[in-house]
Amino acid sequence: MFDVLIVGGGMVGASLAVALKPLNLKVGLIEAYDFGVAEQPSYDDRSIALSYGSSRIYQGMGIWNTLQVGVENIQHIHVSDRGHFGATRLEAAQENVPALGYVVESRVLGKLLYDELNSSEIEQFVPAKVFGLEQAADCVHVNIERNGIADTLQTRLLVVSDGTNSSVRDMLGIGVTRSEYHQTALIANVTTTEPHRNTAYERFTANGPLALLPLTQGRYSLVWTHRDEAVEATMQLDDAEFLSKLQAEFGYRQGAFTKVGQRAIYPLVLQKSVQEVAGRAVVIGNSSHALHPVAGQGLNLGLRDVATLADLLATAAREGTDAGAATLLADYEQRRKPDYAKVLRYTDSLVRVFSNDCGLLGHARAGGLLAVDRIPALRQWISRQSMGLNYRQARLSRGLGLRV
Repeated sequence: MFDVLIVGGGMVGASLAVALKPLNLKVGLIEAYDFGVAEQPSYDDRSIALSYGSSRIYQGMGIWNTLQVGVENIQHIHVSDRGHFGATRLEAAQENVPALGYVVESRVLGKLLYDELNSSEIEQFVPAKVFGLEQAADCVHVNIERNGIADTLQTRLLVVSDGTNSSVRDMLGIGVTRSEYHQTALIANVTTTEPHRNTAYERFTANGPLALLPLTQGRYSLVWTHRDEAVEATMQLDDAEFLSKLQAEFGYRQGAFTKVGQRAIYPLVLQKSVQEVAGRAVVIGNSSHALHPVAGQGLNLGLRDVATLADLLATAAREGTDAGAATLLADYEQRRKPDYAKVLRYTDSLVRVFSNDCGLLGHARAGGLLAVDRIPALRQWISRQSMGLNYRQARLSRGLGLRV
């Protein structure tokens, strides 16, 4: 009998498993794909923007010092609206933090998390798939298939973190609300003639936001939003044509674009589960919420799920109470609601307001960017929102280890 069984070994699921290592709980992890294979999208060549708040979560888990070797820090954020005057500039020094955030390649973070798991007593079922489950009064029966062999596992708490198109969430009967942006993110690493100087750019265009995030080795991670019908044409361009088009869209603030790496595309939606809890199961990460990448909030929101749930499970472990108790899960759901509401409203509003080429709205946006840049209180709120600090802070979110 497991105390906690996690379905989904992506960034959020693996982070939760690592966070629970110090606790006196029997923890298991089910993942459909071996680490490092192409079918495991969490650990590809994409890069991740970790907020300062997320760095504190990993610090509380005891792995930040190791991870920090492979990350690039963001000292400055420059936000602009193509074709309109005005910009917002956020500075780590103004907020008295070592960095506003950090950028790390998915495979670097993924390897660290799996190294941590492999050095723990957490039982891994990899590769394995869940094909059924049944809730009982005191546990959940989870039917899995591994290497062609069926098995049934029992757990006090089932944590569902198997992605946006979660099959286990569907098995639980948890529905979702979904809004299509009709946009696709084109992802690649690029190099410019000017050094990045630890500056991240968010440039809004009529087709959606274009972000450049500073990476190690002087590179940038590019997240270039396209309308669905236009992205394939950009993907078909050769490297020189691609860089020329990107140059025209972004401008010469970083000099000339000189090199582009492998490109990939991902459709963008806003999706939210209608509830987080069903019986002894809880959905977290992308199984609960999928966001537009504007402002880089997605994974950071999921890591705050991890911090909150780990805090509650630490209390249950100390007190010897049921990890899947209804009171614990109700507490989790209530603690996370304000964060979800604020982040979903914030990111969705940015996309819809800044992806509109109405002339009058453009002038209003320019005025808004100038206001944020010049009004300290407003700029601080935006900075704290970006850093993931505008919320109730669990112990991990404060950089503190769990009470064991």
